[in-house]
Amino acid sequence: MKIGILTRNPALYSTRRLAQAARTLGHQPVFIDTVQLALRLNPGGMSHWQNRQRLPKVDGLIPRIGSSVTAYGVAVVRKFEQAGVATTATADAIAQSRNKLRSLRLLEAAGLPTPRTELVTAEHELHPAIAAVGGLPVIVKTLRGAQGRGVILVANMETAEAIFAALSGFHQPMLVQEYIGEAEGRDTRLLVVGGRVTAAMIRTAAVGEFRSNLHQGGTAVAARPDQRVVRLALEAAAVHDLSVAGVDIIQSNRGPLLLELNSSPGLEGIETSSGVDIAATIVRCLEKKLREKQRKK
Repeated sequence: MKIGILTRNPALYSTRRLAQAARTLGHQPVFIDTVQLALRLNPGGMSHWQNRQRLPKVDGLIPRIGSSVTAYGVAVVRKFEQAGVATTATADAIAQSRNKLRSLRLLEAAGLPTPRTELVTAEHELHPAIAAVGGLPVIVKTLRGAQGRGVILVANMETAEAIFAALSGFHQPMLVQEYIGEAEGRDTRLLVVGGRVTAAMIRTAAVGEFRSNLHQGGTAVAARPDQRVVRLALEAAAVHDLSVAGVDIIQSNRGPLLLELNSSPGLEGIETSSGVDIAATIVRCLEKKLREKQRKK
């Protein structure tokens, strides 16, 4: 089958690995630049155009959408869905996983453990919010962001007030979250594909940094999480309706807590540390989705 890989940069490790896996499994990968794709609705159906060139029809889609183009990327994925194309991540699943507040609410509604978190939309809410999550230091997050961007460790009230003032100037609320100091800059990233945890790694923050993200200088080693952590990851992915998800879990004094989910998880760190061919697993997941879609027809 022809597999569309929705990406802004075909040279990235994850994109190249997915294309390689698709070819190895007998498929034809087609790179589609997310923001260069224009969709026209014609009387005879949907036409795909990229750089004014007609795109070949694709049978399946693997969205790799950067956080900066989430809204456009979600709209593009939705159009492919409407055209009957199988995808590893639906538009709705991507949208709700990218919004940190919406994602947290989904997890909480399902009874899954998360760090204590408060939404701050007005200046007078800041002090009570910090008290509600256990006091300083706290983690401040923007509602959107990936790879550790938009996540700040705040040790004093003056800094918290300055951050809120800066965000409110852009009409952006912020999340105040408890700081899990006992984790000592470590968390576990689990890669869920098709309802199974295919690989996991423990990430450790660089010296002087609290974020364990590899893009922020963190390091990773392969992990063998216990069944409680595996179950949490699977439940979190299912709540978001994500077939492919990077699930981040942190260990606290009261047990494992879900931090965030990533609908376009990077593959380099976890493939390198675990030795697992995750790209091939993702392509096989798409194959299964296509077979299910064909059976329904």
